Amino acid sequence: MGLAGNLNSDNLNFFKSQGYVVLESFASDEEIEAMRKQMDHLLDGFDCSTSSVFSTKNQQKVTDDYFYESAENISFFFEEKAFGDDGNLKQPKELSINKVGHALHELDPVFKKFSCSEKTSNLLHSLGYKRPVVIQSMYIFKQPGIGGEVVPHQDNSFLITEPSTCTGLWLALEDATIINGCLWAIPGSHKNGLVRRFIRGEEGVYFDRPPPSYDQKDFVPIEVKAGSLVVIHGDLIHQSFENQSSKSRHAYSLHMVETDGCKWSQENWIRRKVEPEPLYAS
Repeated sequence: MGLAGNLNSDNLNFFKSQGYVVLESFASDEEIEAMRKQMDHLLDGFDCSTSSVFSTKNQQKVTDDYFYESAENISFFFEEKAFGDDGNLKQPKELSINKVGHALHELDPVFKKFSCSEKTSNLLHSLGYKRPVVIQSMYIFKQPGIGGEVVPHQDNSFLITEPSTCTGLWLALEDATIINGCLWAIPGSHKNGLVRRFIRGEEGVYFDRPPPSYDQKDFVPIEVKAGSLVVIHGDLIHQSFENQSSKSRHAYSLHMVETDGCKWSQENWIRRKVEPEPLYAS
């Protein structure tokens, strides 16, 4: 690949035509182990009484301050199915968490090291970014048995710049298969543009349009080995199903946006008090 992380011409052509590309062995075994161990450490110190429930189906309900403030914090979100009828967790907290976000890349040294690595910058440079920032990061667990569905969506809906510039970097920390809830995407769907936007208004957060209906036959699975990075165009329609297996599907996800010649929309759910530092400026 030449410079570590740099996309070659075949990678770029596939990305431009399909809206995503898989880079195998992007992260080393040592990097994966370091991030997984660090997340274990973070979970050990997490107080269950200060968290929230995450759902992609009912975003309007997740409008509490905890969610908003997570943009600049390391915050913990439970699976919808983690709680029993009595309101208590049905299993240990480490098996009940949906995700941790959204500032691991800034506040945790282990995740920052990967997020701001030279290979990550080289990747973005090869995609044409001039002054990119990591606008959010998430550790996603996809827990066995209760790991929730992520409905079809586009990343640009949630991270709005004018013009649209979001790219998702989805790193598999475990093998991702059809059985344990891998990503699925509609190849080439990024060429149709942004369908709807996720807006933060005075009454909370909401979508400006109803969800389109998609034919599930149009989706293809993106099964990858641990260490593989899936680079996702911000307008690509993608989703994942519930994890109905006995194995988790951990992943670390970064979302990048351009700041050179682009405007961060004031309608975004993320309203930072401090501007993020660019990975580089060229």
